[in-house]
Amino acid sequence: MKNFALIGAAGYIAPKHMKAIKDTNNALVAAMDPFDSVGIIDSYFPESRFFTEIERFDRHLEKLRRNDKKVDYVSICSPNYLHDSHIRLALRLKAHAICEKPLVINPWNLDALQELENEYDTSVYTILQLRLLPSMIALKQKLESQQNREKVEINLKYITRRGQWYHTSWKGNEDKSGGVAMNIGIHFFDLLIWLFGDVNQLQVNLRQRDKVAGKLELDWATVNWHLSTDASDLPESAKKEGKYAYRSMTLEGEEIEFSNGFTDLHTTSYKEILNGNGFRILDAKKSVELVYRVRTAELN
Repeated sequence: MKNFALIGAAGYIAPKHMKAIKDTNNALVAAMDPFDSVGIIDSYFPESRFFTEIERFDRHLEKLRRNDKKVDYVSICSPNYLHDSHIRLALRLKAHAICEKPLVINPWNLDALQELENEYDTSVYTILQLRLLPSMIALKQKLESQQNREKVEINLKYITRRGQWYHTSWKGNEDKSGGVAMNIGIHFFDLLIWLFGDVNQLQVNLRQRDKVAGKLELDWATVNWHLSTDASDLPESAKKEGKYAYRSMTLEGEEIEFSNGFTDLHTTSYKEILNGNGFRILDAKKSVELVYRVRTAELN
């Protein structure tokens, strides 16, 4: 049994990490969040210590380390701009880090984290769950098995409604979140690069605080993409059905199915990490670099 600590226990994604720790028969010994609405911990690890200050949390984990009860992994679910700092905290404690997307907002921070991995002989892992979808694994195998592979056309549209709170929170602050392209796009960009190769050309046609759109030229695909948190961008069919999100990804006009199989993907991610097969810094680097380019590119 491994000991885990968790940073960002009050967030939306934290329960998936708690469940993954529980499902893999490990223990959450400490959790931290400046907000104390964390009753969900009782459903998984009621004996876990809880802190609202990172300094006291850090001190507690250091005490455990010195008493031969060290934490083996620190799971990080904090706001995006704090990921780099919290990964560093984990590595200084000689613990491995498991960080939610994105690992960092600015790509140059990844090189420094790799240096710290080597210095402390620890590992940084990230959650790229779309790569673990059975349908995506099957698609990748199919694409790579084609003897005369040709470049294809992909259309990606993802609209997910967010209320006024979103722009007041850290998620609406591009310096803290990386903006819409990072918040709701990072997994899709990672998936596209994983399936269709490196980015050869980027065109950004639209960039506002709640939407961004453009075109990608990858090794094996031309991708027209549109990401939005504006409810007015939802298609009429979705609005009539009362849906708050719309996700469509087509390959040569045919829908790519990735709506099913999401259950327990965090648990699957944890199993892979615990077996030494998790996604590392280099796996995440290309998508982080792409989103940074999306954020800073001149509009066409």
